[in-house]
Amino acid sequence: MDVGKNERRDRFEILSDILLVARHGAGKTEIVYKANLNFKRVKSYLNDLEEMGLLENSGSVYTSTERGREFVHSYQTMKERCTKRD
Repeated sequence: MDVGKNERRDRFEILSDILLVARHGAGKTEIVYKANLNFKRVKSYLNDLEEMGLLENSGSVYTSTERGREFVHSYQTMKERCTKRD
């Protein structure tokens, strides 16, 4: 989660950041702070991730699913390949 002061993250970057924070389980507050979001925005992202089957909610703890972990791995691999300079 390397967010510079003037850099804007795209939706996939934000989703990946949330899934990384939640890989071992995390509460909403922890996700807000570690993924650098606010409470209003995080609610929408959490709902979307749950609907896609990438995140599960057990009470107050959110945890990345296996599918969510695969998403993060694929996203990071794609990002690395796209940013490599020959």
